[in-house]
Amino acid sequence: MIDYNKIKRVLVVRLSSLGDVLLTTPVIRSLKNKYPHLNIDFLVKEEYKQVYEYNPYVNALMFYKDDKNFIRKLAENNYDLILDLQNNFRSRKLIKPLNTVRRVFHKPTLNKFLLVKFKINRFKDIVSIPEYYARALDNFELDDKGLDLFLPEDIKSQLPTVKNYIGFCPGSKHFTKMWPAENFVELGNMFADKGFTVVLLGGKDDKEICADISANIKGSINLSNDNNLFQIAADMKMCNLVVCNDSGLMHTASAVQVPLVAIFGSTVKEFGFFPYKAKSLILENNLLNCRPCSHIGRNSCPKKHFKCMKEVTPGLVFENVQRFLAE
Repeated sequence: MIDYNKIKRVLVVRLSSLGDVLLTTPVIRSLKNKYPHLNIDFLVKEEYKQVYEYNPYVNALMFYKDDKNFIRKLAENNYDLILDLQNNFRSRKLIKPLNTVRRVFHKPTLNKFLLVKFKINRFKDIVSIPEYYARALDNFELDDKGLDLFLPEDIKSQLPTVKNYIGFCPGSKHFTKMWPAENFVELGNMFADKGFTVVLLGGKDDKEICADISANIKGSINLSNDNNLFQIAADMKMCNLVVCNDSGLMHTASAVQVPLVAIFGSTVKEFGFFPYKAKSLILENNLLNCRPCSHIGRNSCPKKHFKCMKEVTPGLVFENVQRFLAE
């Protein structure tokens, strides 16, 4: 059992990806607020540094390097506790030489496998990823707040303040988690007809799809950029609502407390990656016996019909968004 009062230095490891790193923020905040004497260092890949760059609950932010010198430097910090929230080959290799107490995020791997491969649902409750993270620690509970993303004071939105904006985040790392671009176009023009201005948001990998969608929506604005998370978040905060896929930007919207509607295709809420303590609505096709076909997403639909996304029509999304905005 961990005696937190005897611990001074903690290393938290979560190397990637954007959404997963954002989902660690309730653990860091809750741990620091409950035990203010702790010095918490966070280890992440440099490409995701903006999640913690201005986070006041972290003592030091370090960037992962796969070499012995880096591991040696970690050992010199004499951590009292290591919290591995990645729990994969890379993170285990990294912390194995560090001779200290460690706690590890236990993934519901078997339950995910059974649900994906055999549609056997052994998830008795739908548990969020931050709650799974928190279970790695002894005698520890999260607070009742959501995700954190602290922005620098000099980051301002590029949008004028005089319009009603709806944000679209059409990107994702995997094809089966992406609502079709033509559906975003049709939905965007529905919003345009109602007097809204659609704003396309995304990172470097989303620039092409954002540009294509924006070119076909009346009066829309394309603000996709080269992975400047702070700018995306600042622009996102100007929106009345964000429509997105199951992606890192879904969790970004949660972190900056923007209402969101997320469209789920090949994945399901049971995996834990749903909007955490945010005003949100998930739209999904629950009539298919082939969902989920993956716990992370696939490059193509294994059934070739892609009904999980195609049957969530723009009209259906528009009706649900209107009701959601009216609440």
